[in-house]
Amino acid sequence: MAPGEKNPRPIGRHLGPYQIIALVGKGGMGEVYRARDARLGRDVAIKVLPPGLARDAARLHRFTTEARAVAALNHPNIVSIYDIGSHEGAPYIVSELLDGAEMRAQLDKGAIEPQRALEYAQQIARGMAAAHEQGIVHRDLKPENLFVTKDDRVKILDFGVAKLRAPAGEGTSAETQTNPGTVLGTVAYMSPEQVRGEQADHRADIFAFGVILHEMLSGSRPFRGTTGVEVMNAILNAEPPPVAGTDGARIDPQLAGIVRRCLEKSRQRRFQSASDLAFQLEALSQRSGTAPSAVAQPVRRGRARYAWPAVCAALALAALWFGISDLRHSRNTLPVTRFQVALPEKAAFVPWVENNGLSVAPDGCCLAFVATSDGQSSLWLRRLNAVAAEQLPGSAEAISPFWSPDSRFVAFAAGGKLKKIAIAGGPPGDDLRPAHEVA
Repeated sequence: MAPGEKNPRPIGRHLGPYQIIALVGKGGMGEVYRARDARLGRDVAIKVLPPGLARDAARLHRFTTEARAVAALNHPNIVSIYDIGSHEGAPYIVSELLDGAEMRAQLDKGAIEPQRALEYAQQIARGMAAAHEQGIVHRDLKPENLFVTKDDRVKILDFGVAKLRAPAGEGTSAETQTNPGTVLGTVAYMSPEQVRGEQADHRADIFAFGVILHEMLSGSRPFRGTTGVEVMNAILNAEPPPVAGTDGARIDPQLAGIVRRCLEKSRQRRFQSASDLAFQLEALSQRSGTAPSAVAQPVRRGRARYAWPAVCAALALAALWFGISDLRHSRNTLPVTRFQVALPEKAAFVPWVENNGLSVAPDGCCLAFVATSDGQSSLWLRRLNAVAAEQLPGSAEAISPFWSPDSRFVAFAAGGKLKKIAIAGGPPGDDLRPAHEVA
């Protein structure tokens, strides 16, 4: 082949053991083909990346490592990767063949009906959480990388492909390596730290998620401009407009609040984990009567359908029991005490948790609250006779703390279960009987 001559499309040829059947689509990151895997008797999708993106051996190695990690995820909201290889200097990825269209096809028609947008959002957040828990960050989440199947399952595409991108050039797609000082991502969905060329972590994906959810609900992106520079300036300096539905569609204020929290300029003020984000969306869905899509988590279909309603019911019963007991002890009135809560360095209150989860012990000895440290939310305890707050072990992702009547235990919800911790010490337990019955 002569220098500069374009490699002809390999229709009818083989890439390794895969016979190419037809071109499915193409974009800046390569072409996608339908292919036949004769060994297993199934059709697959093969994305062939431009050869120039693989010339840097270090970047290709990072991409290969991450592709293997994504292949191990096996999550219903992340496209399954079957194989990776190289053909005539061009790397390719073999994945499941999906039937449907990119989310961009829906957004090109305008806003998505709020209930459907909430279902999509839950699925995306669950997929992100599964990847983030394995240390995998997408870095280029956008509607073009979200695929909606014909049965309304959302699949996240192209994890790891961003690591092959070349330095930013002209146009609206400014994409490059992950080294500090360089820009990565598609401009409209970039986080402020990506625009500034800083090292991005999982919270950049949460910002991009906020942009996508805003676009799903309102039909337009929150940060706009006629050039990439104008869009970047808006991301850094402009406040996103309020989420407003089209054609009179009402947007739940709590859902709008979730969007705002995702779009905080400071990554410290966003949701600190995709699992926290997914929980908030699912709690909102349960409250509004919108059950998660039956296709979102088929593996857990038998249990997840009832898990959180049961937890909510248990919380209500426990709170009622404690409330009745508090009435019994209402004669023991305590004087009003005012004090400041000083958090340890690098810890912060969780802004998306109502009232920061503050809960005072019935005897006034302690204050329990939810805060984050090192990107992980958990339960903290401030004793009135102590200067600093202490983190309660085993309380990761805790919400809604409440106390036993004797102030010996603090209970909370986490991971779909009710748990309790003795403030005198000891591991958390799942026994939900009243404290005096298990003392």
